[in-house]
This record gives sequence, C-alpha cells and structure tokens, in this order.
Amino acid sequence: MSITRISTGSEFEAKVGYCRAVVAGGFVHVAGTVGQGDDVVSQCKSALEVIGGALEKAGASFADVVRVSYMLPDRHEFEPCWPILRDTFGDNPPACTMIECNLIDPKFRIEIEVTALAPQA
Repeated sequence: MSITRISTGSEFEAKVGYCRAVVAGGFVHVAGTVGQGDDVVSQCKSALEVIGGALEKAGASFADVVRVSYMLPDRHEFEPCWPILRDTFGDNPPACTMIECNLIDPKFRIEIEVTALAPQA
C-alpha cells in the first residue's frame, strides 16, 4: 500500500511532527485544522480553505468527504457555522461529530478534521 503525505509548509508541521494530510488505504485523512480570524465564522471559512487545498493536492474535493469532526471550545458557537458548512458540503453531506473541548490556544474557536475518499488510481 502506498502512502502519500501532503504538507502545506506550516511551521507547526515541522515543530509538532505531522503533515496536513495523508493519502492511504483509499482515503485522504486531513489533520485537524484551525483557521485564522477574529471569530468562529471567519475561522471556519479559513479552516475550510486550508482543508480544501489539501484535498485538492490529494486529487479529492469536499464532495468526496465521508466524515468530518468539528471541535469547539463553546458548543453555542457552532450554529453560526451551519450555513457555511451546508454550502461547503452541499448535496454531499458527510457523517459528522461535534465535540466541545479545549483547543491548543484560546484564540481558536473551531478545529475541523475530515476524511475523504481518495481518487481511484
């Protein structure tokens, strides 16, 4: 089985020892991703842009996502993200889980992790 690792060049990839995504076993596994911005909505959009770029590098798209996990320090901030998520996944909604937990830094309001089907070779 081949494994392809996809990096975005983030300084934290080298510091922590991870990559943005791994293509293996027929799936694209995208690491938990936080976004930039002052509020949960802007961070959600930013995180999805980074995830979309990783999926594209793997030859996949949001239409291929089968599982998504959302992690937020305050579950009440999840609802403002719903329209963005609905627009992102459209007619291809994945299975999902929302977890209320602390994130690595209090400035982060949402972290998103996805698993997508990898393109068939």
